[in-house]
Amino acid sequence: MISANQAAELPRVGVMIGDPCGVGPEVLLKSWASGRLQAVCQPVAIGSAAVLQQTAAQLGLRVPVRTVAAPEEVRGGADALEVLDSGALDPALVTPGRDNEACGRASAVWLDEADAFARAGRLQATVMAPISSVAMDMAGVLDRVVQAKPGESYLLLVSGPLRVAHLTDHVLLRDVSGLITAELIESAVHTLHEVLRRWGLAHPRIAVAGFNPHAKGPEEERMLPGIVRAQAAGLDVSGPISPDTVFRHCIEGRYDIVLAMYHDQGHIAIKTAAFAGNVAVVVGPPYPHVTVAHGTAYDIVGRGVADHSMLLNAILTAASLAAGRGFPALV
Repeated sequence: MISANQAAELPRVGVMIGDPCGVGPEVLLKSWASGRLQAVCQPVAIGSAAVLQQTAAQLGLRVPVRTVAAPEEVRGGADALEVLDSGALDPALVTPGRDNEACGRASAVWLDEADAFARAGRLQATVMAPISSVAMDMAGVLDRVVQAKPGESYLLLVSGPLRVAHLTDHVLLRDVSGLITAELIESAVHTLHEVLRRWGLAHPRIAVAGFNPHAKGPEEERMLPGIVRAQAAGLDVSGPISPDTVFRHCIEGRYDIVLAMYHDQGHIAIKTAAFAGNVAVVVGPPYPHVTVAHGTAYDIVGRGVADHSMLLNAILTAASLAAGRGFPALV
């Protein structure tokens, strides 16, 4: 048990509850009930207090819920899950297991609130529980979700010792080749180096995956000058390395992170290494923004069987990165 003074020194982590029609509220309640969060952060939910209370009652989870008006009112104690509820959703509009426009719109409001609080320094990190892209698209607000954009932001997936950032994300494979340039590679490794140092890795070791088999092709020739310039600037960066071995090298501890060239190159490695407990971090916002690798799981809503390990790991990761302690061991 930590004291009130110790709790006040911990980072405030805002957790957007996810789409209320999915398992987000359930896995958040279970994560808080684990008792793991209060030792590393001051967690505060962002969303509907009524939805959380109703979910707790329905599933028999003994989690008291208390509404606070501002992040500064968060005490981070073990007596109640504190919630920032701006009234963006009428809980009567929730349709468990089914998409609806109202919940998609509320999700966007909560994401905007979390971002605004974090950019103002009132939260030190944010976490997004599973949302519904369908519901948000119905409401015309899907653009509120932070997306990876080459040269601006990058998706970073974590599975134990394997950490993979993606140069490109939702891009057709045939288009990835033309995006690979020395300048983009150099910019990406500098961004990763700086953010990893800020998060607690004093000397980040970055591996750049090749695009072609055995890392031999015109794309590798184009990326090489960017890697050489980064090395000349003092960065510990290696590559291009054959993509069929570089991820294993990271698991074995040779590197702290791999820069993959495209979505499936990195995602397949992560999800093959281990799926349960994985987390995703968006590198780009000026604060740690972490989310989960699973969706709303509409098929099991209300049954009380949703696995909360991914959201628990996401919150623990956000807290550790915000405090500059590096990546924690996953549960």
